Amino acid sequence: MPFCSGCGNDLDATARFCPRCGTPLAAGAAPASDSASFAQAPEPLDYTIQGENLQVARVQLKPGQEIYAEAGKMIYKTPSVFWETRMSGHSIGDRILGAVKRKLMGASLFLTYFRTTGAGGEVGFAGNYPGKIQAFPLAAGQTLLVQRDGFLFAQSPVRLDIAFVRKLGAGFFGGEGFILEKLTGPGVVFVHAGGDFIEFNLAPSETLQVESGHIVAFDESVGYDIQFVGGIQTAMFGGEGLFLATLTGPGKVVVQSLTLSKLRRELAPRLFRGRARDRQGFDAFNGLFSSDD
Repeated sequence: MPFCSGCGNDLDATARFCPRCGTPLAAGAAPASDSASFAQAPEPLDYTIQGENLQVARVQLKPGQEIYAEAGKMIYKTPSVFWETRMSGHSIGDRILGAVKRKLMGASLFLTYFRTTGAGGEVGFAGNYPGKIQAFPLAAGQTLLVQRDGFLFAQSPVRLDIAFVRKLGAGFFGGEGFILEKLTGPGVVFVHAGGDFIEFNLAPSETLQVESGHIVAFDESVGYDIQFVGGIQTAMFGGEGLFLATLTGPGKVVVQSLTLSKLRRELAPRLFRGRARDRQGFDAFNGLFSSDD
């Protein structure tokens, strides 16, 4: 069965345009056996990211372009932009499996898709708390691993999946659990996280130790594990915890300066600090099996 070279949707042999993304098919749809066209990078996305620590991503959609986002991330759109909420995947089985995976990620079962057909339009996205938005252009087959709830939106050819942390220690003591969001190109991915971003380009075998909740994203080539760092006394009375995420190059690592859990503690000091005086020595253990979500 032929498919759309713009979004991969299955098409009728007589179709003249894709009913999902509106891509014209005057030259004919791509045959199902030709996977090379689907692997090609989509048309460049026209976007700007405005603001400082309360950023908004403004996207100018052209006819035929489609993007998808997590539910509740859109803040405005022009009337020429059409949207629909649906499960990802082409077959019923793919959609059910996708829904199960998204439930494991703690996300909504559905994604919201945005496109424009006859004329261009604009749509804007933002995160749910103060922070930065960063765009990651991915080549075909290139993969980015992102903290849970970090994904904001992406071009439709980008595949959203889950990645299980391979090492048991990383899963139990990593703070973010066993699951990360896995995004594979081609296309541009937009990620939101708290505070400011710090980027590291790790050389082969170069290592970086990070509080696990501060990790935003890293390349698939980067090794990820949790290691015991420091002594019991430092962990119990220094407020730094027993375990740190160890990231080993090569590849890019992005770290955030503010986690959602720390923001919550600062916004509700009485709730968190009122009990801290009696439990200060044991706070280091509180986050071992919890998430920063």
